[in-house]
Amino acid sequence: MKKIGFAFTILVFLIGCSGYNKIVKGDDYQQKFELANKLYEEKDFNRCIVLYEQIYQHSPKTGEGELAYYRLAKSYFEIEDFYMSSYYFGQFIQRYPYSPKNEEAYFLMALSSVKNSPEYSLDQTETEGSINTVQQFIDRYPNSNLVDSCNRVIDRLRFKLELKEYDHVKLYDKTENYRAAVTAGEIFIENFSKSKFCEEVYYLIVKNSYQLSINSIESKKVERIEKTWERITNFVVLYPNSNYLREVKSIESKLNQSKQ
Repeated sequence: MKKIGFAFTILVFLIGCSGYNKIVKGDDYQQKFELANKLYEEKDFNRCIVLYEQIYQHSPKTGEGELAYYRLAKSYFEIEDFYMSSYYFGQFIQRYPYSPKNEEAYFLMALSSVKNSPEYSLDQTETEGSINTVQQFIDRYPNSNLVDSCNRVIDRLRFKLELKEYDHVKLYDKTENYRAAVTAGEIFIENFSKSKFCEEVYYLIVKNSYQLSINSIESKKVERIEKTWERITNFVVLYPNSNYLREVKSIESKLNQSKQ
């Protein structure tokens, strides 16, 4: 009985595929549209993509063509092909600039871009692009009820960039690349002035500034020591109760000894 049941299932599947293939290869676009919508509702997105593409190509300026193109983009989104969904949502907005679906299409285009954002340890070019796309949605639809969600998404994406730059500072410090550590630290402070890592990064700037100054050639040593003094003073003012204060005071003491 199990074998009979399995064979029947296969038979039904083959008949279904045969009917689908016949419609795909046929010229009845009303039938294509009806089947595509049925498959879409059944979440059979891979098969309805083929039909929606055909429907749009046949009648791009009709209501069916508009719906087909939108659902084509949405189907790619549902199967998590976010590069394709981003492309098709962008094209939908350009081809149907007055569509009532444009706000949702723009949001899903932005969300597709967000989905393509990699882990923070990888190159963050796509993350930066995602932030721009989400911000463009906010600028275009400032009264949308999706704006709060977009702002939270931007915060999450910016935190990836923050972690990436923080890791750069830590890496340069670990590898004793003093000049790069100082430069990366100052860039971090400028870009993420409210970060929870600022205190640690500022300490690493002081630490590496000291190492850079004492290991400098004579023509640059005086200037770099003065800069280290300035950074120590700023750190003490900004973080008078810091856990790093003892280390900073130790660096200050070493600088005092080097002047004697």
